[in-house]
Amino acid sequence: TYAAQHVARQLIRSATSPMALHGEAQAAESRNDFIHKMKIAHKELRESIRWMRLIFRVPLTEEPAPAAALIRENEELIRIFHASIKTANANRT
Repeated sequence: TYAAQHVARQLIRSATSPMALHGEAQAAESRNDFIHKMKIAHKELRESIRWMRLIFRVPLTEEPAPAAALIRENEELIRIFHASIKTANANRT
């Protein structure tokens, strides 16, 4: 449907962005730059999980089983990114 295509495009954008942002964070020019890029990646991960939840609640897909695994993996990434941001903030000098 039109709605499913729209949500799919949004999910693709938000789900692929953290990988690129993490790469940028690895090459950050300063700790503040690293934190900023990681925060944006974290935000994109949170957006992705919202789109996934919408897909499976509406439902916009016929197979919700893989969705649970994707949501769990995204939640793990959110925790990892959050911990990295927290550590970087604690180590600011």
